[in-house]
Amino acid sequence: MALNKVGLLRPALSQALTVQLRPHLGVSSRILHLLQNGCRGTPKACPPQPQVCFYATKKSKAKAKGQAAKVNINAALVEDIISLDEVQGDMANVLESLKDDFSRNLNIRTSPGALDHITVTTQDGKFPLNQLGQISMKSPQLIVVNMTSFPEATAAATRALRESSMKLNPEVEGSIIRVPVPKVTREHRENLTKLAKQFSNKAKDSLRRVRANAVTQLKKSKEGISEDTVRLIEKQIQQMMDNHIADIDKQLAVKTKELLG
Repeated sequence: MALNKVGLLRPALSQALTVQLRPHLGVSSRILHLLQNGCRGTPKACPPQPQVCFYATKKSKAKAKGQAAKVNINAALVEDIISLDEVQGDMANVLESLKDDFSRNLNIRTSPGALDHITVTTQDGKFPLNQLGQISMKSPQLIVVNMTSFPEATAAATRALRESSMKLNPEVEGSIIRVPVPKVTREHRENLTKLAKQFSNKAKDSLRRVRANAVTQLKKSKEGISEDTVRLIEKQIQQMMDNHIADIDKQLAVKTKELLG
């Protein structure tokens, strides 16, 4: 009896499904016919339903693989173990030192200010050249350093100019140092970019040393600390170093563009 009732309900259900599927799914007339009349006859009358499987593409896999989980530890919570603020400060100092190297040693010589940061070593200590002598530009091809205020430092200043990365050839007349400014060639610009790369690599090495020292300190203090906590702190330190290395790469790109003109 139950089967008979199901048979009676089939036309009504088929009609209802037909009305709902037509506007939304664009069902073909063949499928509608099968819904209304059932699968009668050979098995070919009811084609097997395709199985849809979703697979991750190579692009999505690579993206997921390349995205490392970010770590953000509250420095105050682990200050008894290691000072993350101090590690951050040491890494920031490396970055500032690189900026200073770029400013002092990687200038296209077009103004007297290019000599300001050359360091002169004297018996009384190290001083910037502009504190010992008056620097002026007599012509586009000649910079003059007047050492009248500190004539005893003339030889040291001359040596500092000659040994600087700017490849200068100063000439001394009493307490006056004349610095011919050679024409800036493409080769010279390219040499400066190579020097910028060397400074950047040295800065990255310094960052790695800061990281290594911090990890060493962490391992010495890890007694009574869970391994998970140690790993999280190590990841935080690594993340800090990676961020600063990214900043170095940005600075190098900007300086290279500036030098090549």
